Amino acid sequence: MLDIVPRRTATAPTEWLLGRPREWLDEIRWAVLDLSGPYRAAFDTAVPAAGQVADPFHVVRLGNDALDEVRRRVQQQTLGHRGRKHDPLYRARKLLVSASEKITDSGRIRLRGPLDAGDPHGEVRDAWHTKETLRSINDIDDPETGLETVEQLSADLQDPGLPPEINRLGRTLSRWRTQIANWHTAKVTNAATEAANNLVKRVKRAAFGFTNFANYRIRALLYAGKPNWALLDTLTPT
Repeated sequence: MLDIVPRRTATAPTEWLLGRPREWLDEIRWAVLDLSGPYRAAFDTAVPAAGQVADPFHVVRLGNDALDEVRRRVQQQTLGHRGRKHDPLYRARKLLVSASEKITDSGRIRLRGPLDAGDPHGEVRDAWHTKETLRSINDIDDPETGLETVEQLSADLQDPGLPPEINRLGRTLSRWRTQIANWHTAKVTNAATEAANNLVKRVKRAAFGFTNFANYRIRALLYAGKPNWALLDTLTPT
């Protein structure tokens, strides 16, 4: 973790990056992001020569989120209420987002029953197959094949015969196709950053929020890693 900057817009991280030495910025070959528009804008402005990579964890999460959205909508349409303990699709919610190779034979039987009972038009099944196909993109080794696969998948998912949530996923994949395909060349991830970010959120939850950003930043840096005190004068207290 390099530093913590206020606000959730592109302005703060862009200003932080532009405040670094030009030689330091020129050494950045790849910029990994979680499909965040503000960070994409920050990288475009501050390090335009760096290749952008969509973190594979967040790409898979897009598929899981779309699957959950389809499941909840079908649940409402078929039973007229949110998921309850004994509802078929609600019982299957964890199995649906599990990696297919980790589901045992008994697990597949437990999954098939709720889908037969609660998914009359096969929309949840379509979303499940979409999620698994999206996961398989990360197994491709060739960059050109990876890009072609992402482009083809994004086009296929926009078929009007698929659930609207899957159509929206297809449009998202199309917008981020280059960043997603760059994974096959760079093989880099922001897992370490996400781990540090999780620790930062723990600090914030424990304090029920900080009203003073400077205090929040110092506490987070102390908790989440070794702070670079040389950066202390880069922050204007608020």
